[in-house]
Amino acid sequence: MSRTAWLCHALWWLLLTGCDKPAPKDQSAEPQPRALKIAVIPKGSTHEFWKSVHAGANKAAKELGVEVVWKGPVREDDRDEQIKVVENFIASHIDAIVLAPLDDTALVPAVREAKNENIPVVIIDSDIKWDGRVSFVATDNYQAGAKAAERLASLLQGSGKVIVLRYQEGSASTAERERGFLDALQKSAPGIEVVSSNQYGGATTETAYKTAENLLVKFRELDAVFCPNESTTFGMLRALEDAARVKQVKLIGFDSSDKLVKALSEDAVHGLVLQNPFKMGELAVHAAVDKLRGNTVQPRIDTGSQVVTRENMAEPMVKDVLAPDLRAWL
Repeated sequence: MSRTAWLCHALWWLLLTGCDKPAPKDQSAEPQPRALKIAVIPKGSTHEFWKSVHAGANKAAKELGVEVVWKGPVREDDRDEQIKVVENFIASHIDAIVLAPLDDTALVPAVREAKNENIPVVIIDSDIKWDGRVSFVATDNYQAGAKAAERLASLLQGSGKVIVLRYQEGSASTAERERGFLDALQKSAPGIEVVSSNQYGGATTETAYKTAENLLVKFRELDAVFCPNESTTFGMLRALEDAARVKQVKLIGFDSSDKLVKALSEDAVHGLVLQNPFKMGELAVHAAVDKLRGNTVQPRIDTGSQVVTRENMAEPMVKDVLAPDLRAWL
C-alpha cells in the first residue's frame, strides 16, 4: 500500500470511530430541580411583629434552599382579603402554606381547600378551628396573659382598679391572652377590680386610640391597664400621654416596637410581654418543609414568651428579642 493510500485509510478509520463516540453531555443543559415555594401569609403588614416573622421565614428559606413568598392583607381586620390571598396561592399550586389566620372560623374553608389540593398548611400565631393543620407554631398565649397578670399584680401590690382593652373579636391568640390574664388576676390578686373588660381596640392603632380615649374619660379612677397586642398597647399609650395620666396609670402591654421600647425605658410602659416572632417565622417554614420532605413534624411548637421591664431590658438575651436586628433578612 502506498504512503498516500495508507494515510487516507487511517484518516477514514479515525473519522469512522470518532462518529461512534457519544458527544460529551452539556451539564448546564440538564434541568435543575425546582426550589420549593412556601407561601407565608401574615395577618397584616403594618405591625412590627410581622416584620420579625418575615425575617425569620427568610432565614429558614436560606438555610433550607427554598423560596418564601410573603403576602397578606394590609389591615388586620380584612378577612376577605386574607381568604383571597390563600385561594390565589392554592390556584398557583404553591407547595405549602404558612398562615396566621385573622379569624379562627372564617379561614377554615380556604385551608380545607388547600389540604384537598395536597398543600400542607402550618398555622402560626393564632389558632384555627380545624384539625387538618400540619402544626401550630405559636406562643402559649394563655400562659403569656397569665405572666402579664403576675407583673401587674406585683406593681399594684394586690389592689386597685384595672381595665383590659381587648384586641378584636375572632382573634384566637389575643382572646387566649385576655382569658389567661383575667383568670390569673382573679386567682392571684382577688383584691384587684377589673372595671372594664368588654371593649375592643380594633385592628389599628387609631381605632385602639379612640377606644382608649373613651375608656379614660369614663374611668377617672384607674390604676392599671392591660393590652394584648402591639396596636392596642400603643393606642392606649398615646391616650394616656394625651390625658397626662402616664405617671398615674400602669400600662402592661404585648409585643414591641421602637416607640414601645422607648416608652419602656422612660417608665411610661411598665411591662411588655414579648413573644419571639422571628423564631415563629423560622420554625414554621422549617415545619412546612419537613412535611414536604417526609420528616416528622410536631403538632404543637411553642415559641415562648417573657416579661420585659425597665429593669431587665438591657440584658443581652432580652435585648435580642426586644429590638432584633432584622437587616440581614429583610
